Order: sequence, then structure tokens, then C-alpha cells
Amino acid sequence: MTDRAAEWEQLRREYLRPSSERPVSTARGVHHQALLCSDVEQTIRFYQGLLGFPLTDLFENRDYAGSTHFFFDIGNGNALAFFDMPGLDLGPYREVLGGHHHLAISMEPEQWSRARQALDEAGVDYAHIDGSSIYFTGPDGERLELISDPLGEMYGRVVL
Repeated sequence: MTDRAAEWEQLRREYLRPSSERPVSTARGVHHQALLCSDVEQTIRFYQGLLGFPLTDLFENRDYAGSTHFFFDIGNGNALAFFDMPGLDLGPYREVLGGHHHLAISMEPEQWSRARQALDEAGVDYAHIDGSSIYFTGPDGERLELISDPLGEMYGRVVL
């Protein structure tokens, strides 16, 4: 394994500023993360039924006639969106540089424990890492993390 400590320290010195010196972000937040699904109802059952993210809207995709565009509330004004793309034969997921690796969704510890129990009861395999993260895949292989750390924190470290 390569020791990159010196590189990281140099990057922190050059680019990282104390919170009191950072400019305000030009963004308001994540509007939605859009993913593809193979089956609308299966996706609704998984995200709303299993994970407890309420379905908030469902309509035809403006860019592809016959495609469904639908949204789930993942809290704090954030949405998780899906498209089905019938007839496109999109094939299996391929990881690429710059591509989606996983989506981490913060949950209150009590809700996180409930979600973990629901995953257990549903027979969904997951990796439990560091006591606060569960990594698993959704119905179409999308990589997900449920994390019980508060927004802006990760493993006891303030990241935002």
C-alpha cells in the first residue's frame, strides 16, 4: 500500500481553509440524485416499503416518451429520483471514472437500526462498517450506504 500522507497534507495546506475562512457555497444543495431502474413497482417497494422513503411524485419523463420519472423523499429537502427506460436495453452496471460509486443517506440512529433490521428480515446482504455504516445494493445493483452519523459528519469527524 502506498503512503500518501505527505500528498494529502500538501493538498490540505494548499486548498483546505478553516470554516471561518471558507466562502459560502454557490450551491443550495442536492436537488435530486437520479438513478435508473428496471422495474418501477419493485423500486417503490424497496425504497418506500423497505427503507421508509416516501414516494412523492411519479410522471412521464420529459426526455423519453413512455419512461417513468419518480421521486422519493430522503429528508432535509433532498430527493432520490429514478427513471425506467423501457426498450433501451441498458445492460449491466459498469463502473467508470467519474461514475457513481455509492449514495450515502444519513438516518437518525433509531431509524438506522430499524432499517438494518428490515434489511435483515428481507434477506438483503450488507457490509456493516465502523459501527455506523451499512453498505448494500438496491434492486438494480445501485450501491447504497445508510449512515447513522449526522449530516456533515463522518466517523466522528466534521467534514462540512
